[in-house]
Amino acid sequence: MNGNEFEAEEFAEEPEGREEEIRFDDKRRFNDRGERVKVEVNDGTGTGKAESAEQAKSPEVVSLENALKEVSLRCEAAEGKLVEVQKRFEAERSKLESETSEMRERMKKTLAQRAEADRFNFLTALLPVLDNLNLAIEASERDSSFEHLLTGVKSTERSFRQALMNVGVEPVKSVGELFNPEVHEAVDMVDCKEEDEGKILAEYSSGYTFKGRLLRPARVQVGTVASTGTAAE
Repeated sequence: MNGNEFEAEEFAEEPEGREEEIRFDDKRRFNDRGERVKVEVNDGTGTGKAESAEQAKSPEVVSLENALKEVSLRCEAAEGKLVEVQKRFEAERSKLESETSEMRERMKKTLAQRAEADRFNFLTALLPVLDNLNLAIEASERDSSFEHLLTGVKSTERSFRQALMNVGVEPVKSVGELFNPEVHEAVDMVDCKEEDEGKILAEYSSGYTFKGRLLRPARVQVGTVASTGTAAE
């Protein structure tokens, strides 16, 4: 076989149908917006593999995502500040409640001490009254005369009045004063001269006030001028 025959045999055309078919498998996938998406491909083993392909995003989408992230960060910061403010508010409220409770207890203690001091002073002022009563009894036992007993009782009455005055008790003025229904109680009325009309002529029991407040009214007799018709009868 010569060289020409070898070349002719080597470069002889293959029969039709013998040409190898070239296959191209494009695994890229796009959605209707032109974005690349992940697809499942079969590697011949029966298991699918996910293609990791980042979606192409438009500038508008990127801008919106960035704005959303910024808003989210701001919300988180605002929530943190709100929690901090709430903690401070709770601390201040607890402090105020504690201070209020302490102040209330101090006020109660002060009022109780003041009331106790007032009772103590009142009882102290009454002790001389008891002393005078004891002296009156002793004097009556030594001397049965009425004068000694009268003297002791009068001394006791003076001591008791003084004790009442020391704690703020004052007697209501009555005899010779104009009748005042706010501090006087009219027990009866008697005829009197014209200049004594409406005045108190007698006192049956004393009235007293305590620091401007009426303890009890004075029970009195009030004068009144009789009418002409009544006088004629």
